[in-house]
Amino acid sequence: MEAATITVSPHILVVDDDREIRELLGRYLERQQFRVTAARDAREARRIWPAMSFQMVVLDLMLPGEGGLDFARWLRSESDVPLIMLTALGEESDRIMGLELGADDYLAKPFNPRELLARMRAVLRRANEVGETGDRAAKTLHFAGWTLEAARRRLVNPEGSEVPLTGGEYDLLVAMLDRANKVLTRDKLLDLLRGRQAGPYDRAIDVAISRLRRKLEDDARQTQLIKTVRGGGYVLAAEVTRG
Repeated sequence: MEAATITVSPHILVVDDDREIRELLGRYLERQQFRVTAARDAREARRIWPAMSFQMVVLDLMLPGEGGLDFARWLRSESDVPLIMLTALGEESDRIMGLELGADDYLAKPFNPRELLARMRAVLRRANEVGETGDRAAKTLHFAGWTLEAARRRLVNPEGSEVPLTGGEYDLLVAMLDRANKVLTRDKLLDLLRGRQAGPYDRAIDVAISRLRRKLEDDARQTQLIKTVRGGGYVLAAEVTRG
């Protein structure tokens, strides 16, 4: 007799000071086969964090006391767990800051829980993609003295030191390495990374590129690995070898 396959539901930490939203998301996500733990503020979330294992954090940026951005900064120092931010309409500066801190996606309030669910599943799918595809997981990518170990999601600089990447940074780097020396428009990158078309003023890709450039130690005074193509998008200018 074959052993039964046990499927573990993803465990989600929801951090929001609005009790109605916490309860709504808790009920809705549990009906969608997620496990949900809720925290009303950053202090409670910090207390909960070490005691449990989470596969994703859904974080409201407008929290009392310690703000959501500060908590996101702390979270990124602890883990690269997928992070989706909830922001108020018009808070573009906070949204950009959150993306710079390594958030994987964002959703403006008020929102439809079904849209949040779709975003969550897309982010979780990307996070799990490498582990589920043995062919890609076995590959190591070499470019301009750098090494990306796909199986371990590990980036090593030319000096041999590891450079930590968030889930979003890793996905962006892999997308560009897979298409090295090809111009990728912002819309194409958004489609590859988030599976949706963003609005014309969405700066998510520009922010993500800027963050990745800092990780790659790109210096405008020297030859850049990631070049900006005026009116076009971005290109990773390097020869990439695998093995």
